[in-house]
Amino acid sequence: MQTLRIENLTKTYGDKTLFQDASFIINEHDRIGLIGTNGSGKTTFLNAISGFDPADSGELIAPNNYRISYLKQQPELDPEKTIMEAVFDGAAPVFQTIKHYEQALTAYSNDPENEKLQKRYDEAEAKMNQEDAWSADSDIKTILTQLHINDWHQKIKTLSGGQVKRVGLAQVLIQEPDLLILDEPTNHLDFDSIAWLENYLASYKGALLVVTHDRYFLDQIANQIVELSFGKLYFYTGNYQAFVDQKAKRVERELTAEHKQQQLYKKELAWMRTGAKARTTKQQARINSFNELKENLNKVQVDGKVDINLGQQRLGKKVLELKHASLNLDEHTILKDFDLLIQAGDRIGITGLNGAGKSSLLNVLAGKLALDSGELITGETVKIAYYQQKTEDIPEDKRVISYLNDVAQTIVNKDGEHVSTTQLLEQFLFPRSMHGTLIKKLSGGEKRRLYLLKLLMMQPNVLILDEPTNDLDIGTLTVLEDYLDQFQGTVITVSHDRYFLDKVADLLLIFEGNAKITRHYGLFTDYLKKELDKRPAKKVVKEKPVVKAVKPKEKTKLTYAEQLEFDKLEQEIEMLDEKLEQLQTQMGEVDGSDYPKLASLQQEIDDLNAQSEQKMARWEELGQYV
Repeated sequence: MQTLRIENLTKTYGDKTLFQDASFIINEHDRIGLIGTNGSGKTTFLNAISGFDPADSGELIAPNNYRISYLKQQPELDPEKTIMEAVFDGAAPVFQTIKHYEQALTAYSNDPENEKLQKRYDEAEAKMNQEDAWSADSDIKTILTQLHINDWHQKIKTLSGGQVKRVGLAQVLIQEPDLLILDEPTNHLDFDSIAWLENYLASYKGALLVVTHDRYFLDQIANQIVELSFGKLYFYTGNYQAFVDQKAKRVERELTAEHKQQQLYKKELAWMRTGAKARTTKQQARINSFNELKENLNKVQVDGKVDINLGQQRLGKKVLELKHASLNLDEHTILKDFDLLIQAGDRIGITGLNGAGKSSLLNVLAGKLALDSGELITGETVKIAYYQQKTEDIPEDKRVISYLNDVAQTIVNKDGEHVSTTQLLEQFLFPRSMHGTLIKKLSGGEKRRLYLLKLLMMQPNVLILDEPTNDLDIGTLTVLEDYLDQFQGTVITVSHDRYFLDKVADLLLIFEGNAKITRHYGLFTDYLKKELDKRPAKKVVKEKPVVKAVKPKEKTKLTYAEQLEFDKLEQEIEMLDEKLEQLQTQMGEVDGSDYPKLASLQQEIDDLNAQSEQKMARWEELGQYV
């Protein structure tokens, strides 16, 4: 069994200890969710375990062949390389094997009479067989397709931040390491890609350590939760729901024990205050115990809760309305003769395919993007706060409190009380010691929380939120959900977080691409279940693989390398056909009500069919010269 032992890791940042003497063991099939508030050190902890940024002290003990792959929040890929080249830049040995084989094949094809090159090619082919590397290329393409990355020749520098994250995810998944570390893997993923990732990780053979705000995702993939709180690790068995219950009981036990200690302290303090005659030298042990008791008082630390108690301006019945709205961007149709009436108190959730225009619709509603045709009507009392995916440019050398004072030094809360920016920062879990901190020293999540506070200080009556769950910790999200539930105005939010959408939206706009927008009233999970119910009976129409036309150039026969490829294709096609038969047999044996299993099998069948068609097209292309 491949095991990683983490012993006494300690890391400080400035005068803050992020974690101290952190120790635990990661076994082969562990599925660990790492939880903590923004700024608690989660990403730093992942960096330390992965070796990307080692801890100040402590050690990692593992076998020499133990491999770790790490998906960072912002993957670092060579911008000049294509998607496939970037994926093959990963550290997995199979990538080096494939590169070596391709180089040997090219050299041998150019000089097939060279015995040294032939020997080199034979050795490379043998290693490909030994490591079963033939399927790696098709596996990578399957993973990229599931993550909606289809143009594999596109350069990294032309991709959006979300696309780069998905390429990075594909790279670490294909490596199949002993420990897979994922930092916010569901950010920028469509809901069907998240469902696919859940199924993929369910059958993953190694260990998994993941940081995520997606509570449904944690429920599906985690069998352990590790909480990083005030520099210490706390361990819980089970998924996120189990963690919530177990943590509440732990905190209650600790607070009860501390209360008993305080009562004992009061009693001992009264004894200490008695005259010296009542305290003889024989009582020195009791005095020592008192001093120790005094030092250990008030040691229980509990994560604070964000307190959102801000006022808002009155909102009339008429809010926003789109009439016959049409919009095209970069040759993509986003809206086509689209009508939407938004009224006071509405809760609208927007989700669907990436690139289909969800953020563009928010930009239209916020008045930041003009329609090609149609009309946007905005109510007279509307005051919008727009929480965008990309945080506004915050001066990094500005101090936290100065950033808020630019809005106002005091505001009125919903109880009519005047609240200072100092009080607001404390309510948003920024202690006084941080108020003078330079913004550049904040974590990514802390910057997002500060940005949210600034927007809410403007006391809007219409909230437009673009992926608000990205980079906010679960505790902040929970309070934000409660705030939105009590919010008297209108909420319009784009999100792929199923838990968040279930909590805040009662009307869903699902973007399916090419201006097709489906409306659904009710829970997002109910919509997903209905879509899943359709899949087994749904006829899957697969696009034929695109095969580049081969110019004859008076070609009359195959090269030696092409002949090898042709012979191998016949075997690979037969193997794929056998796997398809096995999967179809399994599908017939599955209980018809087991939708997740049926969907998973159907997806595997679709993937194999696509691979088979690609290989058959290549086989036919080469066969004309046999």
